[in-house]
Amino acid sequence: MSSIDRLVLWLHVAFVIFTIGPVTIAIMSSPRAIRTRNIGVLRYLTLMTRVFGAASLGVLIFGIVLGQSLKELSKAWLTVSMTLFVVALVLLVLIMRDQRRAIAALESIGRQREAPAPPAVTDDEPSSDRSGQDDEETPSSPRPAAATTAVAEAHVASVERGRIVSMGGVVSLIWLAILVLMVWNS
Repeated sequence: MSSIDRLVLWLHVAFVIFTIGPVTIAIMSSPRAIRTRNIGVLRYLTLMTRVFGAASLGVLIFGIVLGQSLKELSKAWLTVSMTLFVVALVLLVLIMRDQRRAIAALESIGRQREAPAPPAVTDDEPSSDRSGQDDEETPSSPRPAAATTAVAEAHVASVERGRIVSMGGVVSLIWLAILVLMVWNS
């Protein structure tokens, strides 16, 4: 192995250490930020996922360069590793989409909580448009629109949290499989 090949190998390993680890931590920390409704932390984790996810392309690039220089690019385990890595990158894009959706849902909940409450009816007389029913809400009457929207947004955030957990687990398993292939065949 030449000194250039060693340099490319070191760059490949450095990109693995300094990009795959942080992006995995950001993905796995996002569900907790969603659950606690910490929008600031979730925004930061989304930024980390985007930056380190893009930087992880260096792993693929230096891996291809190294495989080509060592004339091992046609081996099956290397092809499987590259394919798995591309699948992991696609899942990262979906995770980033879900993080953005969770941020939007949590922001919507926050705006609804900060919005002023509708004016209360202080009239002691029953309303005439209900044909004799008094102003108290009946069990069959719909909930206020703001409460319904808040519940819907909380549900959206919860669904996105579940999707992030499941896809993040798959991405981690893919990277573990790639690691096993690399160690086993080196």
